[in-house]
Amino acid sequence: MILVQNLGIHFAGNYLFENVSFRIDKNNRIGLAGKNGAGKSTLLKILAGEQPPSEGTVEKEGSVRIGYLKQDLDFEYGRTVWDETMLAFKELNKIIEKINKINHELATRTDYESEEYHALIHDLTDLTDQLSHLGGYNIDGEIEKVLKGLGFKESDFQKLTDEFSGGWRMRIELAKLLLEENDVLLLDEPTNHLDIESIIWLESFLVNYKGAVVLVSHDKQFLTNVTNRTIEISNKSIQDYKTNYTKYLILKQERKEKLLQAQKNQEQNIKHTEQLIEKFRYKASKAAFAQSLIKKLDKVERIEVEDEDVTRFNIRFEPSITSGKIIFKAEHLSKSFGDKLVFKNANFYIERGEKIAFVGQNGQGKTTLAKILDGILPYDGTLEVGHNVQIGYFAQNQAEVLNVSKTILEEAEDSATEESRPRVRDLLGSFLFQGDEVQKKVSVLSGGERNRLALCKLLLRPFNTLIMDEPTNHLDLQSKAILKQALKNFSGTLILVSHDREFLDGLADKIFEFRNGQVKEFLGGIAEYLDYRKKESMREVSLEKSSMKTAPETEQPAKGKEIRFNTKEQRARENKLSGLETEIENVENQIKEIENSFSVKNPVQEELQKYSDLKEKLKTLNSDWEKVFEELN
Repeated sequence: MILVQNLGIHFAGNYLFENVSFRIDKNNRIGLAGKNGAGKSTLLKILAGEQPPSEGTVEKEGSVRIGYLKQDLDFEYGRTVWDETMLAFKELNKIIEKINKINHELATRTDYESEEYHALIHDLTDLTDQLSHLGGYNIDGEIEKVLKGLGFKESDFQKLTDEFSGGWRMRIELAKLLLEENDVLLLDEPTNHLDIESIIWLESFLVNYKGAVVLVSHDKQFLTNVTNRTIEISNKSIQDYKTNYTKYLILKQERKEKLLQAQKNQEQNIKHTEQLIEKFRYKASKAAFAQSLIKKLDKVERIEVEDEDVTRFNIRFEPSITSGKIIFKAEHLSKSFGDKLVFKNANFYIERGEKIAFVGQNGQGKTTLAKILDGILPYDGTLEVGHNVQIGYFAQNQAEVLNVSKTILEEAEDSATEESRPRVRDLLGSFLFQGDEVQKKVSVLSGGERNRLALCKLLLRPFNTLIMDEPTNHLDLQSKAILKQALKNFSGTLILVSHDREFLDGLADKIFEFRNGQVKEFLGGIAEYLDYRKKESMREVSLEKSSMKTAPETEQPAKGKEIRFNTKEQRARENKLSGLETEIENVENQIKEIENSFSVKNPVQEELQKYSDLKEKLKTLNSDWEKVFEELN
């Protein structure tokens, strides 16, 4: 579908990459790999037609439709989430607008026998045929499925996009791209603002996508689960691996070992040649031979091997005093912002040495609780902080509070203690700020580089309790591996807010789940938690509860199961939930019957009105179901 030939891009004569050639075919799901600054996002821009290459061509075969999700969005305010998402259906919207216009004319005109009136009916018939053929009667369901998959609730659909943060607006843009059914999807960091459940949903969507996908991501597990091909940008060229990201890493290591051996052999040959040159260059009889060796040596392409070994970085946190056994103890902890309840009646305690992950959908209170634990926000209820607890807090916007007028070295040294000052340069080197790079101004650093510097500063002071809110944002895979290694070796207490499953895997041994205004503990790692959550879809839970009978007083709830409801009010809610589910099913069947009839005959005005009324009724029923379900929880 897209043919890339001899592509190159350079700035002021310095090549980012050159002579790059590859082809994108249907059903390719390509992950672009490489260090920060290798040119992954630049390549996406060139493929999208948003940036011209310095040399080479990008040829699109036929009328290839390309959808591009970039990191910086231009967003128009004043539309609802639903209306903004509807913009994805450009052709259908034109047809719907024409149908509405004709329906309005038919309703207001009285010249029923005129040629113009019959022409309008004929046009309406043609347009409804087109609408049916293009799946126009199914778009409400498609929009609802995608928006809910990306974390929106039905109550969000009619809210203005102005009310949502940049991360949520990015989700709306992603929803539009997924609904457009482009031939090629170009996605630059699509998981940056998604929670774990939305990431898993997006994975499933992309795996089954009918077109091609090219994506840049720092989420290793997401790349592995989605991709079937990996293109690595390294040393200004590319290597094309016909496999997913994890298998690519294995093949890359094998290739690296071969390159290292070839580099070693080349260095030996170069050294031998240099010795011959030195031996013969001053002898008149051998001068021509020496010159030919010099020319031969000048033409040799030196083999370069990127160093990505993170095990050599010995990062450790500054030793601190030992805290008491209990770090935090919370009883009936609650937090609201005005009328908005974030969570209520949270009861937990955190012990010394535990490594805990806060997970859940965005807006459920993970960052809020992190700030409460650090003493930043007020709260209702009781929170006790243990003896000798020294907290280090890494906020989501930590990189934004750096002093941009200072150099990297100066900013790090300002955070160092007398004990850690001798380690500043070594630690900066471990976070990939090496040599003269430490003299760069903070103002010129990228988002990822600023995050690395902020993390480095955290390691220069002694803490026995770390609270870290999305520490991997903007970090490349190598930097994340370095940080994960350091946190594994941290002997204190760790609380992580993160949506990165691979980063949490093997790091967190307990999960705090934030859901529907509650904070629940889950013993086990992220893999076990996700397996549990997969089995607990809202409908599955509601069906299980509706079929439950009151357990005898002597019967204990099975391990891992919800405690059964037994109050009169709760049983009434269960019955109401069951009734709503039956009614929803009936309405859905009626809608399906009407949609099927549209495919075999042209709908009359009464049928269109009935269809519209049923869709509105279904929305109301789903909203009622959601409210009752939340009350049950």
